[in-house]
Amino acid sequence: MSKHLRFFFEAGVPHTPLWPHELKSPYGYPTDLQRLPISPATRTELTRLCEWFQSSLDWKNPAGPSPWSTEERDLFDRQSDAALEALRRELGDDWTVGDERLPW
Repeated sequence: MSKHLRFFFEAGVPHTPLWPHELKSPYGYPTDLQRLPISPATRTELTRLCEWFQSSLDWKNPAGPSPWSTEERDLFDRQSDAALEALRRELGDDWTVGDERLPW
């Protein structure tokens, strides 16, 4: 049976970009990276990206413009693309990870 996860970054969630489709997932909601069969390096990179994403918001004015430059957004996107590829590769064919990131 295939397992499904959604990949996106969420304000206020600095530890995982992964969300199961079911609230009562054995992997937690949001997904606990420690419960997944992935390398420590990938786990660390996903956490780093989540923490970095938190700085994309102006917490004094969350609905306002991002403090990130276009260059920083592009760098974040490239690094999160690479992390998603590594995650999919490590999880293998028994998993589906949907990319649900919103455009800037």
